Amino acid sequence: MQRIRLRYTKRGRLRFTSHRDFQRAFERALRRSEVPMAYSAGFTPHPKVSYANAAPTGTGSEAEFLEIALTEARDPDLLRELLDSSLPDGLDITDAVEARTSGLAERLTASVWEMRLDGVDPDEARRAVDAFNAAESVEVQRKAKNGIRTFDARAAVADLQALDPPVDRPGDKPCAILRLVVRHVTPAVRPDDVLSGLRAVADLAPPVPAAVTRLAQGLFDEESGTVTDPLAPDREAAPTAHPAVAAAVATAPEGAGSA
Repeated sequence: MQRIRLRYTKRGRLRFTSHRDFQRAFERALRRSEVPMAYSAGFTPHPKVSYANAAPTGTGSEAEFLEIALTEARDPDLLRELLDSSLPDGLDITDAVEARTSGLAERLTASVWEMRLDGVDPDEARRAVDAFNAAESVEVQRKAKNGIRTFDARAAVADLQALDPPVDRPGDKPCAILRLVVRHVTPAVRPDDVLSGLRAVADLAPPVPAAVTRLAQGLFDEESGTVTDPLAPDREAAPTAHPAVAAAVATAPEGAGSA
């Protein structure tokens, strides 16, 4: 059995797709691409696909991850192209590697998010960010299954900055850009929780919902404060040529691709 790890995106209007919607679209792409999937045992076998830390519905993402199990060896790059062409624009497979190390989920310990706050003056956003960063704790509330839950949104935020808006941005309305690095803790702290924290400490209330995009997720490096690529260890562990994949590609009929 071969395991392939994939990075995919949620862009544009497709950021509003739920995780269940993506699962259905991805399984259709697997069937269209004739990927030799491994299946679970039991009365209702299903493809062996493991999803890791999916972004909330309504947020865009450049860094979602999943892992699939195959019954036959395939070239990861060719497999990526086949799956990407079978998915709608906006759900894009951007990277693929053969899994050669364990614990992909354990390497997803932090996320980098960008929030665009239309209608918010950048100077006002900077003052709110300074107040948030200076606070020892920022309690926020979120509706949960068992009622309202109160928790600290400050401790999970490793970095929060207000960036200058792009100089070529169309229109004359103000716009603030926030960049934040959030550790994956329990309970999970989401970008909307940080916005609630900014409202609590500085009364920052955007007039329209924030446009939120996850730019990266991976292992958080405490020394540099950066988030590393979780697929890098698999890529570094790969030999120059995989014998099983090379044999499969060599014996495939001309024009048949790799899946």
